[in-house]
Amino acid sequence: MDNRTTALITGASSGIGQAYAQRLAARGHDLVLVARRADRLAELAADLRSVHVKALPVDLAVGDGIAAVEAEIAGNPDLAVVVNAAGIGALGPLVDADVADVEQLVTLNVLALTRLSRAALSAFRARGGGQLVNIGSLGAFRAPPGGAAYGASKAYVLHLSRALQRETADTGTQVQVVLPGPVRTEFFDAAGSDATLFPDESFITAEELVDAALSGLDRGELVCIPTLQDVAAWERVAALQDELRDLAGLRGIIAPRYTPANRTK
Repeated sequence: MDNRTTALITGASSGIGQAYAQRLAARGHDLVLVARRADRLAELAADLRSVHVKALPVDLAVGDGIAAVEAEIAGNPDLAVVVNAAGIGALGPLVDADVADVEQLVTLNVLALTRLSRAALSAFRARGGGQLVNIGSLGAFRAPPGGAAYGASKAYVLHLSRALQRETADTGTQVQVVLPGPVRTEFFDAAGSDATLFPDESFITAEELVDAALSGLDRGELVCIPTLQDVAAWERVAALQDELRDLAGLRGIIAPRYTPANRTK
């Protein structure tokens, strides 16, 4: 009996998505590779001959493309891993950005990732479990000038993934969010930006990132920051966020600084 499982990876034609395809194939997963560039997918499929590879050349920045991948997720009974690696930067001051570029960023980084996360969790619930990996960014913590929409989209990915971790606790499904800093990929060229914004020593390779993230997934590390040396730093931030939410949200009382007597102070 064939017990092979399948991994579906978006953004698989280059960079982080391609590295996931290579590493998951090495782990014995068959693959469904999703990206716009059919020629790149064909080249990658030819290189990964040890497993069965299905190329799905669609554009996730449009509704029909998202729906095609949702259908693939729902209809593949062997699917055990979904990696949402597709994303774009569209960097630059928001006021100068082309509206179409901003819409494409939000559609790809937010809408497509959300719908495919939903599709994956629905499939995993029916099949008794699975692994969903969402690629975020350190930009989720502090978006630089010129990265407002991008950073906001990655903050969304972080919060969505953390909420889904709570929703799927004890269900057999893992939801991991990966938060890389600068990675040597085509990202900056595609975003119309300059990689020299970051010092050379800040960069890691896509392969280093994916190896670390998969190691973290094996360990049950659901918020993975591969270049963070002390994970306790993230744990402190998460605890402070929870504390702030409780301080502000448990009692419906307006703070004294906003009362009429204090408004002019």
